[in-house]
Amino acid sequence: MKEDFVSCLSSTGFHRMHYTDWGDAANPRVVICVHGLSRNCRDFDALAQALTPDFRVVCPDVAGRGSSDWLAAKEDYGYPQYLADMTALIARITASGEKTIYWIGTSMGGILGMLLASLPKTPVQRLVLNDISIVVPRAVLERIAKYVGMDPRFRTFQELEAYVRMVSAPFGPLTGAQWRHLTLHGARPYEDGTWGMSYDPGIGIPFQKKPLEDIDLTSYWNKVTCPTLLLRGAQSDLLLHDVAQQMTRSGPKPKLVEFDGIGHAPMLMAEDQIRVVRDFLLA
Repeated sequence: MKEDFVSCLSSTGFHRMHYTDWGDAANPRVVICVHGLSRNCRDFDALAQALTPDFRVVCPDVAGRGSSDWLAAKEDYGYPQYLADMTALIARITASGEKTIYWIGTSMGGILGMLLASLPKTPVQRLVLNDISIVVPRAVLERIAKYVGMDPRFRTFQELEAYVRMVSAPFGPLTGAQWRHLTLHGARPYEDGTWGMSYDPGIGIPFQKKPLEDIDLTSYWNKVTCPTLLLRGAQSDLLLHDVAQQMTRSGPKPKLVEFDGIGHAPMLMAEDQIRVVRDFLLA
């Protein structure tokens, strides 16, 4: 694994977006993996390792998360900025020659993939949407608003891990090592010895708007034409079962795969989840 940064432009100047880069840089098949709202690129370590025999895998930290810069103007946190940043990343990847771009997006990363794939002349050739719906219910947005943008501090790493396990319980039955991995790479140590989360609390600003309303992405979904795989946690409250079934009959008419015992969202760490993704990308 290599790490690098790409320069991106916001309303107040340039910021650096960090990304991990797995596999052969000369491989013409590139998988871009983008995380959820408050997560980071290291969520995809296990998936990236499994895909590197066949693909180059690039996993960015969206601005304000992980090792990427925090934005000076907090109102810039939103999909227009994120799409511009991803365009800069794709330009970096394709600068050395023609590439085939595949997109794997969890939750927010899935929305970004859907938006990019819906555009004319999109570079996205295959799309994996991990537990994201064409209709995001208001109730889910209200739940997210309760913790995103908070800045909790913990006296020890163990207390932080207990918090991560609690708020991320819908990820499903992860191993102790997997929970430690998610906690470690989502952690921010402070000079006073306390621990916090590695994201800018400013990312929660869009959720402070009142009242929150359902988000309807149907118009974008219906413009997606590339082969698409839709993954769902069987207990997800974001991608409801009926909506997932509806999505299989519209837009790109994706194959739907559901994972029992998991809510929002499958972390793509388990062998069965990785196998489904790998098989789709290689088909």
